[in-house]
Amino acid sequence: MTDTPAPTPAALAADLVDLLDVEEIDTDLYRGRRSRGGVGRVFGGQVIAQALQAAQRSTDDAGKIAHSLHAYFMRAGSEDHPIIYRVVRDFEGKSFATRRVIAMQRGQPILNMAASFQVPEDGYHHQDAMPDVPPPEELQSEAELRAAESAHVEERFRRQLTRPRPIEIRPVFPRKWLNPTPAEPIQHSWFRVVAPIGDDPAIHRAVVAYASDMALLGTCMLPHGVNWTTPGFQSASLDHALWLHEPIRADQWMLYATDSPWAGHARGMNRGKIFSAEGRLVASVAQEGLIRMRQPRG
Repeated sequence: MTDTPAPTPAALAADLVDLLDVEEIDTDLYRGRRSRGGVGRVFGGQVIAQALQAAQRSTDDAGKIAHSLHAYFMRAGSEDHPIIYRVVRDFEGKSFATRRVIAMQRGQPILNMAASFQVPEDGYHHQDAMPDVPPPEELQSEAELRAAESAHVEERFRRQLTRPRPIEIRPVFPRKWLNPTPAEPIQHSWFRVVAPIGDDPAIHRAVVAYASDMALLGTCMLPHGVNWTTPGFQSASLDHALWLHEPIRADQWMLYATDSPWAGHARGMNRGKIFSAEGRLVASVAQEGLIRMRQPRG
C-alpha cells in the first residue's frame, strides 16, 4: 500500500477558493460546502469567510466593497454537514450598505454576522507603523516547525499538526506546541496563500477573513503556558470583528501582528493588525475567546 501523495500548492489554493465560493440556492440564500477531509468542529475562519462571501454576493451590482464585519459564534459547526447562509438586506444607501448573515446547520444558527459595505472614495489617511521584524524569507515556515515537533506527539495530534494547509505561515516567534511555557502575549507572523488565486478582490477579502482567525486566539493563551494540546483545556472563539482598510492580495506576503491586552473570567481578548509587505495597514482584527481549564492540570 502506497501513501497518498501530498496535494500541490496550486491544488491547496484552488481548494480553498472553492471552499469559500458559496453556492447560491435561492435569492439571498447560499450553501457553503464542507472542507474536504475535515473532521469534528468547523474552523471558525471558514464560517466567517463563507458568510462574508454570501454578503458580498448581495452587493455585486451596487459597486460597494466590504469594509467591516462583526460576527458572534453561537454553536460549534460540524464538518459532517454543509452550512446554509441567509442574507438579510438591512440597508442600501448611496454610499453605504449593511447586510446581516445567519449561518445555520440542521435548522440551528451557528453564527450571526453583520457586514458593512462602502462605495470607494478618497479621504484623510494615517496609520500605525508596521513592526520591525525579519522578512519571511529569513524565517522557517510553521509547517517545518510543526513537522519537527510531530515525532513527539500522539497520533491524533500528529495528523492535525502535519496536514497540508492552503495558508503558509512563517512566525517571527515560533510557538511551542508541546509543553508551552508562559510568554509575552504578542505574536508576529507572515502569511499568504501557498499559490496564486487569481484577481477577484472579493475572494482575496474572503481569504483574509479566513486567515484572520488563525493564530489570533492563541495570543491570549501565551502568558498562561497553555494551548489546545494541554490536557483539560478548552478554547473557542466567541466573537470576531474585522475591518478591511485597503485593497488586499491574499497570495502575497502579509504580516499579522497580534497582542492580548486582557484575559479573565474564562475569556481572553485579542487584537490584530495585518500589514502588506510594503508596510500598508490593510486590515484590523479583534476577537474575544473562551479559554477555560475544565480540570486541574496534572
